Formats: sequence, structure tokens, C-alpha cells
Amino acid sequence: MPAKLITRLKSLIFRNAIVVISPVQNSLPLSARVPFAVQFLAWILGLIACVAGMLNEIAEWDPRMATVQFLVLVVAPVIWMIERRRPSRVPTSEVSPAENLRRAWLFAVLIGLTSWMTCFLLGQSMVNLPPAYHDEYSYVFQAKTLLSSRFSVPSHPTHPELFDQMHVLNEGRMASRYYPGTGLWLAPWILFGHPYWGYWLASSLASVFVFWTGYEFGRLRVGAVSGFACALSPGIAFFSNLLLAHQPTLLGLSVFVWAFVKWQRTRMAREAFVAGCGLSFAMLCRPATAAGIGLPFGIAFLYWVLLARDSGKPINARIRLRNLVAMGLPLVVGWSVMLAYHRDVTGSWKTSPYQLYTDIYSPRHVYGFNNVTRGEQKLGPKVIKAYDEWATNLTPELAIINVRDRWISSWLWTIDLLPLLISSVVALGMMFRCDRRWELIGLAILSLHAMHVPYWYAGIMGWHYVFESAPLWCLILGLATDLLFRDWYLSGRWLMPGWWSLLLIVSLAGDYLPLKSYGVVQSGIPRISNAIASVRYPRRKYAEFDRWLDAHVKDRPAVVLIEIDPDDQHMDYVVNSPGLSDEVLRARFLRSVTEMKQVVATFPDRSIYYCDPKRKLIDRVDPAAVR
Repeated sequence: MPAKLITRLKSLIFRNAIVVISPVQNSLPLSARVPFAVQFLAWILGLIACVAGMLNEIAEWDPRMATVQFLVLVVAPVIWMIERRRPSRVPTSEVSPAENLRRAWLFAVLIGLTSWMTCFLLGQSMVNLPPAYHDEYSYVFQAKTLLSSRFSVPSHPTHPELFDQMHVLNEGRMASRYYPGTGLWLAPWILFGHPYWGYWLASSLASVFVFWTGYEFGRLRVGAVSGFACALSPGIAFFSNLLLAHQPTLLGLSVFVWAFVKWQRTRMAREAFVAGCGLSFAMLCRPATAAGIGLPFGIAFLYWVLLARDSGKPINARIRLRNLVAMGLPLVVGWSVMLAYHRDVTGSWKTSPYQLYTDIYSPRHVYGFNNVTRGEQKLGPKVIKAYDEWATNLTPELAIINVRDRWISSWLWTIDLLPLLISSVVALGMMFRCDRRWELIGLAILSLHAMHVPYWYAGIMGWHYVFESAPLWCLILGLATDLLFRDWYLSGRWLMPGWWSLLLIVSLAGDYLPLKSYGVVQSGIPRISNAIASVRYPRRKYAEFDRWLDAHVKDRPAVVLIEIDPDDQHMDYVVNSPGLSDEVLRARFLRSVTEMKQVVATFPDRSIYYCDPKRKLIDRVDPAAVR
């Protein structure tokens, strides 16, 4: 029985895969084919990019991988010249709408499972270790705070400075500096004991919604290419194994984009409401990112509400109002939650924890140009010196470099630079001949990048500020694939779809698999291995410290005074749960500031330990010796 089931499943998958790659028109009607000049320009720019990659001019693009892709590009003209009889028209599928929908649901399930497995397999070498980034510990703190049914908890009444934690505000109330949406998503998974499951699920659902967005734009082929690209994206899979805000934001924005483009067709209030819910949740996770992507869609929505006409006649005012309320109500609720969070943590509706943390602890990290110059005018006694001085002063020249690096990195980590470069040229060349809704996808990418121009840091791996553009790039890839396949079929170039598929396979393989030694190509390290290595070191250091501390702190409950190495700003071991009720509390020891006598007096029911991780020294403090 299982063998028959597997055989039937394989047959079903194969038949439906043929629909995607076949010449049958799967997309919505297009008014024109891809001009030869557009395809030629894409090919030339691809060759130039490969040469730059071969010369090691582009970070994270292995020259050996660029060489392989260059060879694939070089043979394209030869394959192009192999023709057969050109059809007079594009055939249409005779499959019923119901059968098309069944096929779509099959692909949606396969894409979701593919995404989950990609995230799961990639995370096997990471998820059993502690988080790597300070931000992750802050989000965990936030989730645990929310599990106690509070936005924040009181700081220690007499010595709050002992428990200063990176990216946690500690000014009378302790709370993550970040916005509450991520903690809301993370909290139930921490309660279940498997926090990464929630992030894998978010990536999986986001891939499914990307598929449905592509399906809305261009039926099965656009949806399948976009969805599988998102499911197999190395950057998305990697970030799904970091407890940051990106995956919940990705999910919220994927729901928003899908619902909005569907609303543009149906003008139904239910789609507007779902879009509003997705954008509101994304706003509660990463407000600037939600604003960057949502801005073009918001302008289009307001234009429709105020000025749009249907068949030359004004749209019924009641319909406009119903859609406006449906879209706006979730956003109002989201803003209400956000402002309540501000009020609880900072005492002011107008001041966010993020802003207050920056003002107090890292003023040089302020948003905008000349951040260091402006920040130095606001230095206070609580500035985290090493972290604050890490900032670089943002000038127009640095901003241009950052935009370039973010753009290239978003291509490299979404799928790969070469296929997305070619897809971008094709999509741009066909912008005014396709479904006009595609314009909002391109504008959202530009808007997100523009939103982060006035920030000095390019981002984790050069792109984390524009990470949420990845699903949009996957959609661009799906559009370009559909356009090219359609054009190649009409021109009789029946081998070109196979060539394009080979390019995509080679590009994805280079993300995950090492190259073997064949001729001029020597074995290389896959791109994803570099990403994993960047977090494996700090994760292992945190794990070693946790084990070391657990083994040496025998007398419990205890307070461990940890002297942090000022030269190592990336490792900070002062991490506690909300409420400071852990059996072993980690406190910050500041030489010439922390008075051991006061610490002993403040915690009479706890053993006191002094710890210096740099020297691997840990000693129990004798209370009698410091009185």
C-alpha cells in the first residue's frame, strides 16, 4: 500500500511539474513578447557580472561559481540558434478551473513542505546551540515577558545597573528595545520549548503566500517558480534559524502583498481586511520595513479610495468606505498596541523603547546622515562605549556604497546574483506591457531600499535591513521566467527553457553544495557555509560559557558578577529572564564602579561569584572578607 501511494504521488507531481515547464500558456494574457534587445541586454549584463565575479570583485560570489555560470551563459547563443517550426499562437490549457485549483493547492503544499525542510536541514548544525546575536536574546526576553502577561517588568529596585542587558531597556522598567510583534510570534514556541519551529513555520507560510501571489499574477508557472524560489532561498532559510524579527515580518508582509494584489482584482473588503492585518502585524515587528514596502501599495489604495473610477463612473461611496474601514481598522489596532507598548515601557506614547535605548546607550547609532557627529553631542554616562563607537559616520558616499552592497547582497542571498540580474532586466523591459499590478512589486523594492538609505550600517550579511525584499525578488524571477518561456515558445527556441532551468539549478546548487574539481573549476565552499560559520563561532562560545558556568557555580541560588571584555563587543554573557528570579543571576561587574560589599548586602540569600571569562577565572566571594 505505501509503495502504491508513493508511486501515485510521484506520478501526480510529475504531471503537474510538466504543466509548469510546458509551452502551454499558464500566465494571464500579455500584450507583447520580450523584445530581442531586452534579452540581449540581459545576456550582456550577465556576462559582465560574471567577469566581475571571476575577478573576485563581488563579495560572497565565489569566483569558481562565477566561472561555471559564465560558461552556462556563453553557450546561450548556440542554444538560441537551434529552432523548430514556430507556432502561430500560444495554445491554451484545456484543464478546467477546478483542476487548475487542485494543481495549485498541490504546489502550495509542496512549496510549504520544501521550505520547512530547507529551514530544518539547514538548522541542524545551529539550533541546539544558544543564539549568536545580542538581538536574539532581547527578543527571547521580550517573548518571556509577554508570557507573563506584561509588556515590561520592574528593574532591580536598588542596583539596576548590575543587570543591564544588551538591547534591553533598563530605566525603571526592563523591556526589549524592539517592537512587540516578534515577541508575540515567538512566545508560544518558547512555551512549547521549540522556538525555531515557529520561525520555520513562518518561512514556510511566507513561501506559500508568495506562491499564491504569483498564482494571482500569472497562474501556475509564475506561482510555482516564485514559491519554490522562496522555499529554497538560502538567505531566508538561514535567517529562519536566527531568533530575529525577520521571519515574523516576512510572514506578515507576504500575507499583505498577496491579499492586496488579490484585492486589486476583486475590490472586496475581506481582502482589504486581510491585507491590513498582514501589514499591521509586520508593523508591530519592524515598522520601518513595513512602511517601506507598504508605501507604494498605500498610495495606490488611497488613490483608488479618493479618485478611482470604474468604467468611467465614480465608484460607489459606500464601497469605498467599506474598503477603507476594512484596510484601516487592523492598522488602527496595531498602532494602538504599539502606543500602549511605548507608554508601558517608556512612560510616553510618543517615545519608543528603540528610540530611548538609542538616546541613552548608543547615540551614535541614530538614524540619518552625520550620525556620529550628531550622536557625539548627546553622549551620556550610560553609553556602551565599544558598541556605540562601532558606528561609522554616514556620508552621501557611504550611503551610495551601502545601497550598492544591500542591492547586490539581496540578489546573492535571495537566490543568486545572475538569475535575478537577468530577471530584473527582463521585468523592467516589459514593465508597461504586463499586468500593471507588477509595478507595485518593483516600487516596493525601491521604497524599502530608500527607507534605509539614511542608515550607516549596511546590515547583517550586507542586507538584513532589506531582507523582506526577498519574496518580491522571487516574484520578479517568476515573472521573468514566464515571460521568457512564452517568448521562446513563440519563436521556436525550444531548448532555451531547458537552458534557463539549468542556470537556475546551477545557481541554487552553488548556494548549498561545494563545487567539485573539474578542469578549470576547483572545489569551493558553498555560500551558505560562510553564513553558518559566521554564527557558529559565537554560538559555540556561548554554549561553552554556559557549560563552564553551570559546572562551577555550585552554591545556589547565586549571583555571578561577570567582567565583560571591553575589547570583545560581540560577546556579552549578562542574560537573565524577566523578573530576575533565575536560580543563577548573571550580573555586570564594572571595575572601579561595582562595590562587592554592596552586592553582598543586596543579595543576602544568594551566593556571590566573580567571573572573568577572558581569563577563565571564577571564584566564590567570601561575604566575611568584604564586610
